[in-house]
Amino acid sequence: MTRQIAFNLFEMNCVGHISHGLWVHPENNRHRFNDLDFWVETAKLLEAGLFDSVFLADVVGTYDGYRGGPDTALREAVQIPSNDPLLVIPAMAAVTEHLGFAATFSTTYEPPFAFARRASTLDHLTKGRFGWNIVTSYLPNAARNFGLADEVEHDQRYAIADEYLDVLYKLWEGSWDDDAVVEDRERRIYTDPSKVRSIDHRGPHFSVAGPHLSAPSRQRTPVLFQAGSSVAGKAFAARHAEGVFVGGRDAAAYRDNVADLRRLAVANGRGADHIKTFASAVVIVGRTHKDAQRKAEEYRRLSSAEGYLAHAGGGGIDLAAYRADEVIDDILAREDRPGRDRQPSNRRHPAGTTVGEALERITRFDRGPFVAIGTPTEVADEIERWVEGTDLDGFNLRQFLSPGTAEDFIELVVPELQKRGLYRRSYEESTLRERLFGPGATRLFDRHPGARYRGGANLGHAAAPLRTPRAAGVLPGTAAPIPPITPSYA
Repeated sequence: MTRQIAFNLFEMNCVGHISHGLWVHPENNRHRFNDLDFWVETAKLLEAGLFDSVFLADVVGTYDGYRGGPDTALREAVQIPSNDPLLVIPAMAAVTEHLGFAATFSTTYEPPFAFARRASTLDHLTKGRFGWNIVTSYLPNAARNFGLADEVEHDQRYAIADEYLDVLYKLWEGSWDDDAVVEDRERRIYTDPSKVRSIDHRGPHFSVAGPHLSAPSRQRTPVLFQAGSSVAGKAFAARHAEGVFVGGRDAAAYRDNVADLRRLAVANGRGADHIKTFASAVVIVGRTHKDAQRKAEEYRRLSSAEGYLAHAGGGGIDLAAYRADEVIDDILAREDRPGRDRQPSNRRHPAGTTVGEALERITRFDRGPFVAIGTPTEVADEIERWVEGTDLDGFNLRQFLSPGTAEDFIELVVPELQKRGLYRRSYEESTLRERLFGPGATRLFDRHPGARYRGGANLGHAAAPLRTPRAAGVLPGTAAPIPPITPSYA
């Protein structure tokens, strides 16, 4: 195996992202998330460690599904308090030259025109190093925060997101020509009006006149990431995403899901290699195996089962309210709600899982199919084995301590991966998209749906609606039902 593996640091602008309870660890600096210096230091560390990017998760509501309210989430700092992920990026970009930045933003609650300018601004300020993690949001509290009685129905959220992207492509790709800004002082012309156009989008969910307020940035469209793993989510990813965070119960399920995404991309007229795939990685490394096990035991001792249960309550089931022997499938069938995906392919638990079994799994601090605890050699062996066996392109490194997790990985694991030719030894000058797809790939591939609006073409034509076939859980381009997969946390 010779191809290099991509690594992103999984972050969130809050105290507790997905390692609940570890904010109490004496070596954890998560409490400094309100301090801009924390983010500057993180960016410098990651660039020194030659990371691909920092990936910033986000939610726009609180986890209030557990024990009837948000009290547990508040006590345990389960993604609350939290701050806006976009606002720390310029500071991190100012102290780095190569590190990429991918931030989460929802398509459900805020209009596309405003986000188009924010994203273009960040791509300008980072010199083409910005990516967007597209989410449709899933917390009932988030819906109420934006004036809705309940969540928008699951597949309807993806229909909205599909049109949201169509509007953005028209603004980013079609509204301005590359040479619209002329800066002609003698003729007193800054922008040539003949090279800027309105988009006049009229659709079922959005009406946007345009033109885009920002001139074209290095990438025009930021690199598009997505983590949806339902039938609708995978159809959306195959149509739009350039980076996908996949899941699964084991390496075989990851392999199948990666293959499904690549087949779906081809079915959507794209190349199989036009999507890069990533998995969440639990890595606890020590100079000796005993040292790594000591760290893991310390994290296990300090982790919060209540915090993990509050987080899981965001999925709409308060497991504390049911008997241990009740089957989750039966609960789902009995207590449906609008925002939940009803398809078996998106269940977090295998068919027949009881509440007691789910509680045991959910409250494990090191849950997840990819777990590597050991020496640098042992960790690198597991990384290499997974990439070879699943066809994954990279990993999101989950943090237990900040900055300790990243420091350990950079000091101990990176040199071992470099010796094997699996990790870069230096950066090349590039945009974030070029880092994923190679030199010259600054813009969307020509076969991407956003490219159809280049030069103002097709602005008056509506894109075909997103197809989300449901029959037997089979997606176009696949030969069998999709195996159940575990969605990544936001």
